Amino acid sequence: MSTEGSNRAIVAALTANLGIAVAKFIAWAVSGSSSMLGEAVHSLADTGNQVLLLRGGRVSKKRANADHPFGFGRERYVYAFVVSIILFTVGGVFSLYEGVDKIQHPHPLENVWIPIVVLLIAMVLEGFSLRTAMRESNRVRGKDSWITFIRRAKAPELPVVLLEDVAALAGLVFAFLGVMLTIITGNGVWDAIGTICIGVLLVLVAIVLGIETKSLLVGEGASAGDTERIRDAINADSDVESLIHMKTLYLGPEELLVAAKVAFPTKMKLAEVAAAINSLEARVRAEVPIARIIYIEPDVYVAPGEGNPSTEAIIIRAAD
Repeated sequence: MSTEGSNRAIVAALTANLGIAVAKFIAWAVSGSSSMLGEAVHSLADTGNQVLLLRGGRVSKKRANADHPFGFGRERYVYAFVVSIILFTVGGVFSLYEGVDKIQHPHPLENVWIPIVVLLIAMVLEGFSLRTAMRESNRVRGKDSWITFIRRAKAPELPVVLLEDVAALAGLVFAFLGVMLTIITGNGVWDAIGTICIGVLLVLVAIVLGIETKSLLVGEGASAGDTERIRDAINADSDVESLIHMKTLYLGPEELLVAAKVAFPTKMKLAEVAAAINSLEARVRAEVPIARIIYIEPDVYVAPGEGNPSTEAIIIRAAD
């Protein structure tokens, strides 16, 4: 459901941004508004970003091979990070440059009704795209706040589209105010200021996206809730003396790696340990279905101060 929902949100944003970009470029050509040019480049960058997100989703589905034994799930993180860079450079920096240039060389607007109409239509289309992204996000965010959802989401597409759409609507408001103030005052500086506001907004959004996707690229573990469920599932097994150590890692938005060192009774035979491990893997997957790759290392627990220090560990209990 996460992938399907992400794709619906991306396609909705792609369709809206492509049409908006064309309309904005036409409005800029006939009016000379720098705010319209900044917004047109912004929409063009967003259109390219959605194409990249769709591409990342497709590439991530490639089968694992000898060079990439854990598959290509993180391709989605790579493409999302590229999106943040494009939004920063093409969208934000260009708008800042264009705004500063127009402050230095202001000029009156022509055919002012055209950019106003285009901006109003763009607001409606961007609102539709944002509504779609919010509806699909609500399917997976649960009771989390929007900020928490954006920070903790393992599938990057929905947070990217959400932030892009919010930035787009805010940018349209800045552009509309810039154009209206230019019409009222006859001073083209207001149009330039609107463009600079758009640039600052895009840079800030790009920085937030970059930070969050970088964290996913570096490698994030399971959420606190999933970690607790995995730990409880292991500790609840009658054959397990203790969970000595455990680490988790997202290999992709929908694939979790679980590696655990588990203490079994010394009296158990090898075949019994193997059967117990298979049972543990099934139990963990039942509790956390995205835990698709599980490695369990059988061990004998040695209390601190007893035996080889390299084998010393702290038992991880459900009550901890």
